[in-house]
Amino acid sequence: MAEADFDIAVVGAGFGGLGTALAAAERGARVLLLETLAYPGGCASTFTRGGARYESGATLFSGFAPGQLFAQWIARHALDVRFVPLDPVITLRAPGLDLPVPADRDRLVESIATLPDAPGDRVRAFFAEQARVAEALWALLADPALLPPFGAAALFTHAARLPRYLPVLRVMGKPLASVLARHGLSDFAPLRIYADAISQITVQASAAEAEAPFALSTLDYPFRGTGHVHGGVGKLAWALVSAIRALGSEVRLPDRVNRITRDGDGYILGTRKGTVRARRVVLNLLPADAAKLLDVPLPASLQKTADEVARGWGAAMLYLRVRPEAVHEEGPAHLELVHDANAPFLEGNHVFCSVSGRDETDRAPHGERTVTVSTHIPLTRLTALEGEARGAYVAGVQDAMRRTIAARAPELAAGIVHAMTGSPRTFARFTGRADGAVGGVPRRAGLHHYTTFRAPEIARGAFLVGDSFFPGQSTLATALAGVKLAESLAR
Repeated sequence: MAEADFDIAVVGAGFGGLGTALAAAERGARVLLLETLAYPGGCASTFTRGGARYESGATLFSGFAPGQLFAQWIARHALDVRFVPLDPVITLRAPGLDLPVPADRDRLVESIATLPDAPGDRVRAFFAEQARVAEALWALLADPALLPPFGAAALFTHAARLPRYLPVLRVMGKPLASVLARHGLSDFAPLRIYADAISQITVQASAAEAEAPFALSTLDYPFRGTGHVHGGVGKLAWALVSAIRALGSEVRLPDRVNRITRDGDGYILGTRKGTVRARRVVLNLLPADAAKLLDVPLPASLQKTADEVARGWGAAMLYLRVRPEAVHEEGPAHLELVHDANAPFLEGNHVFCSVSGRDETDRAPHGERTVTVSTHIPLTRLTALEGEARGAYVAGVQDAMRRTIAARAPELAAGIVHAMTGSPRTFARFTGRADGAVGGVPRRAGLHHYTTFRAPEIARGAFLVGDSFFPGQSTLATALAGVKLAESLAR
């Protein structure tokens, strides 16, 4: 017999699961959130090894501007979370380019438009179009009620905003590179490098592949309530756990779910610590992993998503402790480093580094700073290898990461006092994601992105949430997806 009944059981305390659980609890549901690990956050968590605390993945976090979701939750639930705005938000270094990306769009545009030999008017015209697309799409993230599926009030609002969406319609189904080409900027290397670099870490595709509306909107990422969570993003994840519990719902971690079986009008979940029953189940998992746990065939519509995930990315990681002076900025910093701008931004040629601030004294011993470094690995290439060949490939990528750091951030390389490595196998082990897939579905050009906006129902009463589903990547996007799903379940 199940030990307790819940309205909703959420499997996985990544930000999709956290967002679903908190939003459902706010609406009066009795929620149980279950997580395999001893800490929340999933791929966007903070873990401890050897007395140091590292971000699991190198990344930035948005959603903290006034009116945005995380800012609302922090205020509504009096969360003990300190958000640190950054300026520059990112420093991009590539051959012949050292570009601090400020927290202000106009400053960035002028810094690129006034580079030597820059076609300034064309650069400004491109960013003017980019701004119109970004304004239309970021407005949706600021108000979850405007995201599909929506009701009559949202439809009325969208109708009134139709002129704002025309710039989006113009570029739908096209790659970002085509927009650069239309402005005569294909051969302007600094902007091409910037577009490739930001697209790769946000929509998970190069400018040549990335669906233009998504990519144009994420070029605004540095200006949209984006920065650093003091102490690591795990502080935010734990604060959301506290808020869920304060609303009378339960969070159990670590508690792995081993099986889920249908039981009348609900589900029985067998976990490491016992058995529970819930009317509805939400799985913050990849489609194939969810189907395996439920022991159901993967629906054809979700098979397409699973195939896209398989054509996506794993990550090779370096987790570093460095001397405090190894990074010029006193506060937290983010470096995006490119060894060869004419080679794909993958496999150690392109790395993203997230560095803790000097005042985060609990992050590492002896006043040191922690650095998480990541690069993309094509899952198709990784899964084609076995055994020692796979290990040798990942080790080669990590060597390339070290070379890129040494070439583009020699002060960081010289300051390393301790290093650990991570791989897709590491992510698979700790997050339960098959093959260590990260980043969800790459948003490659195509109209198929606009055909499904509803949280997929993998089986009757069992729903999926996370970075593989609309609105997609980032902690903010996955948390918003959870809010929308909770609203639907409440109805």
